[in-house]
Parts: sequence; structure tokens; C-alpha cells
Amino acid sequence: MMDQDRLAGLKARFGAAASGAGETEDPLFRRIIDSQFQGDRRAWPFAGISTFCGARLEADPLANPPEIGLLGIPMDLGVTNRAGSRLGPRALRAVERIGPYEPALHMAPLTEARVADIGDVPMASRFSLEQCHADIEAHVAKLHEAGIRLVSAGGDHSISLPILKALGRDRPLGMVHIDAHADTGGEYEGTRFHHGGPFRQAVLEGVLDPDRTIQIGIRGGAGYLWEFSTASGMTLLPMHEVAAMGIPAVIARARAVATGPIYVSFDIDAVDPGFAPGTGTPEVGGLSPIQVLELLRGLAGLDVVGGDVVEVAPQYDGSTATAQIGAQVMFQLACLLVRAPSFRR
Repeated sequence: MMDQDRLAGLKARFGAAASGAGETEDPLFRRIIDSQFQGDRRAWPFAGISTFCGARLEADPLANPPEIGLLGIPMDLGVTNRAGSRLGPRALRAVERIGPYEPALHMAPLTEARVADIGDVPMASRFSLEQCHADIEAHVAKLHEAGIRLVSAGGDHSISLPILKALGRDRPLGMVHIDAHADTGGEYEGTRFHHGGPFRQAVLEGVLDPDRTIQIGIRGGAGYLWEFSTASGMTLLPMHEVAAMGIPAVIARARAVATGPIYVSFDIDAVDPGFAPGTGTPEVGGLSPIQVLELLRGLAGLDVVGGDVVEVAPQYDGSTATAQIGAQVMFQLACLLVRAPSFRR
């Protein structure tokens, strides 16, 4: 028979409480409840203006800088296969149920820092890749000077080069790069600035430190293009080695390599196309979503000063699964920024 005193206590605490009022003794849960409820009413996830991870919208981030800005970069002029990742930011904003709680890290970044969706990079030309890169670099530099740490949503992977040029101009960054492709290819067909070569250029321009860079999940038939990675000193873990090592060992290697201030770049094609088909260069045999979460959670405590999610092309995925995974990665990156040792130092 159930203890009546215990039952009376449960009724007193939980029986009439509205929307968690009085229910929780955890201060983090209390903050989350206060942020999510107004009395017994919770904001409808399917109503209102869509923003990244449900963050508030900040139309003028330079006038009112958040601590962490979620930035859209809808540009895919650097693709080599299927176009469409210019629609990635819209697709990620449309995902309506991300957060606010991260259970494995026991945190809620939108209650622990001033986080805002700060709109998209203004770009002068929809036709010129070089002009778009210049506009991205200039805009990110202004946001960086205002003290805003960024999680960016592309767009193709070429956007990482102008971001790194803006963030690494004073000292080169290390990087955790999770991708099916190493993206350290050279010039071809008249340009060095395609999505297959941003990290070669970043090293050559002195904004990315290859000795503090690890590339995880690389696979497919284009390995002959990535010799720059190992020649420059990057640590490259192909997917078959990741599978043999296991995620805990990969995390340990990443934490040993990616020291000091680092950037985290996540290409959605790191995920197996069985889970995330909505991308321009799918490669069979990739990470599962739970492996992605485990890997990103394992980076908590590294000095992550920025990150991006790229190559979501929603028109190739009628289920929206690709965008769901991409939006969750944005949320995880926001968690990593809040946990970074240099955050608010």
C-alpha cells in the first residue's frame, strides 16, 4: 500500500501546480520554466516568426550586441555538385522544436547567455562568389569587433573561409572539422574559393593553425584531393578509422589536438545520407545522429570561439530530417560557446 504521507506530499507539490510552478527544485529547470511559460501559457512553437533555435530576434546586433549571435549566410555559389544550400538558413529557422534544454550537458544556453538570431549577412551580389566572400568577411569582422560570438548557418562550405579570415586575423585558430570531405583542395576551373578548398586557403592565409586542426569522418572517393591536410600537419581521421576507434577515442584525440581558441565547422554531409539526404554531395557510410550528438557533447570545455553548420539543401529532403539535424547541431554549438573557458572571461 502506498505511503499516504508521501502521496499527500506529491499532491501538494505536483497536484495543482500550473506549468511547473513550485514543482522544480533545480535552479536550471527553474530558469527554463520562467523563460518558457507566462503563467500557465507556453509559447506556441508553430506560431510567430521563425528564428534559429527559437532565439529572440535582434534586428540591429551592432546597436544591441548579444553575447552569442546566430547568423544566416544564404550563399551557395561555391558548390561543385547539387546547388541549394542557399536555402539552408530558412530551413533551419523553420525547425520549431530545438532546446531549450541540453540533457547530457545539463544546460540551457538561451537562459545562460544573451543569445539572439541576428539575421543574415547582407550580400551585394547574388552572382559573384568573390563579392559574397568579401561581404561575409566584412560583416563577421564587425560582429566580432562588437564582441559577438557566432554560430553561422550556410550556405555552402566556402563560407568558412571568410569567417576564419575575420576571426583569425589576430591569431590563427585551431579547428574541429566534422565532414565527409576534407575541403583542402586546390584551384580548379579558375577559382580557389569553391566549397572543396576553404581550409587550404585558410592555412595559407595564416588564419588557421593546421597543427591544432582535426578533421573527422572523411570518406568517399575524393581522397586524392586532400593531401594538403596531412602535408600541412592536420590530423585527419577517415570515417573507417572513426568507426574502428569509437566516438570516445575520437573525442580524446580531438581534445588533445584542438587546443587553445578553436572553431568548429560541421558539414551536414558528415551524417550518413540515410539520415540526412538533403545535401549537395552525399557520401554513404557516415555518422549517425546519436554519434554526432555524442561527438559534439564531448567537445564541451574546449575553448570554442565560433562555429558553423553548412551544406543543408532542404529541397533534396521532403522529410525535413536534414534540417532537424542541422538545427540541433546549431544548438549544440551554442552550448559549446557558453561552456568555452574564454566566454565572459
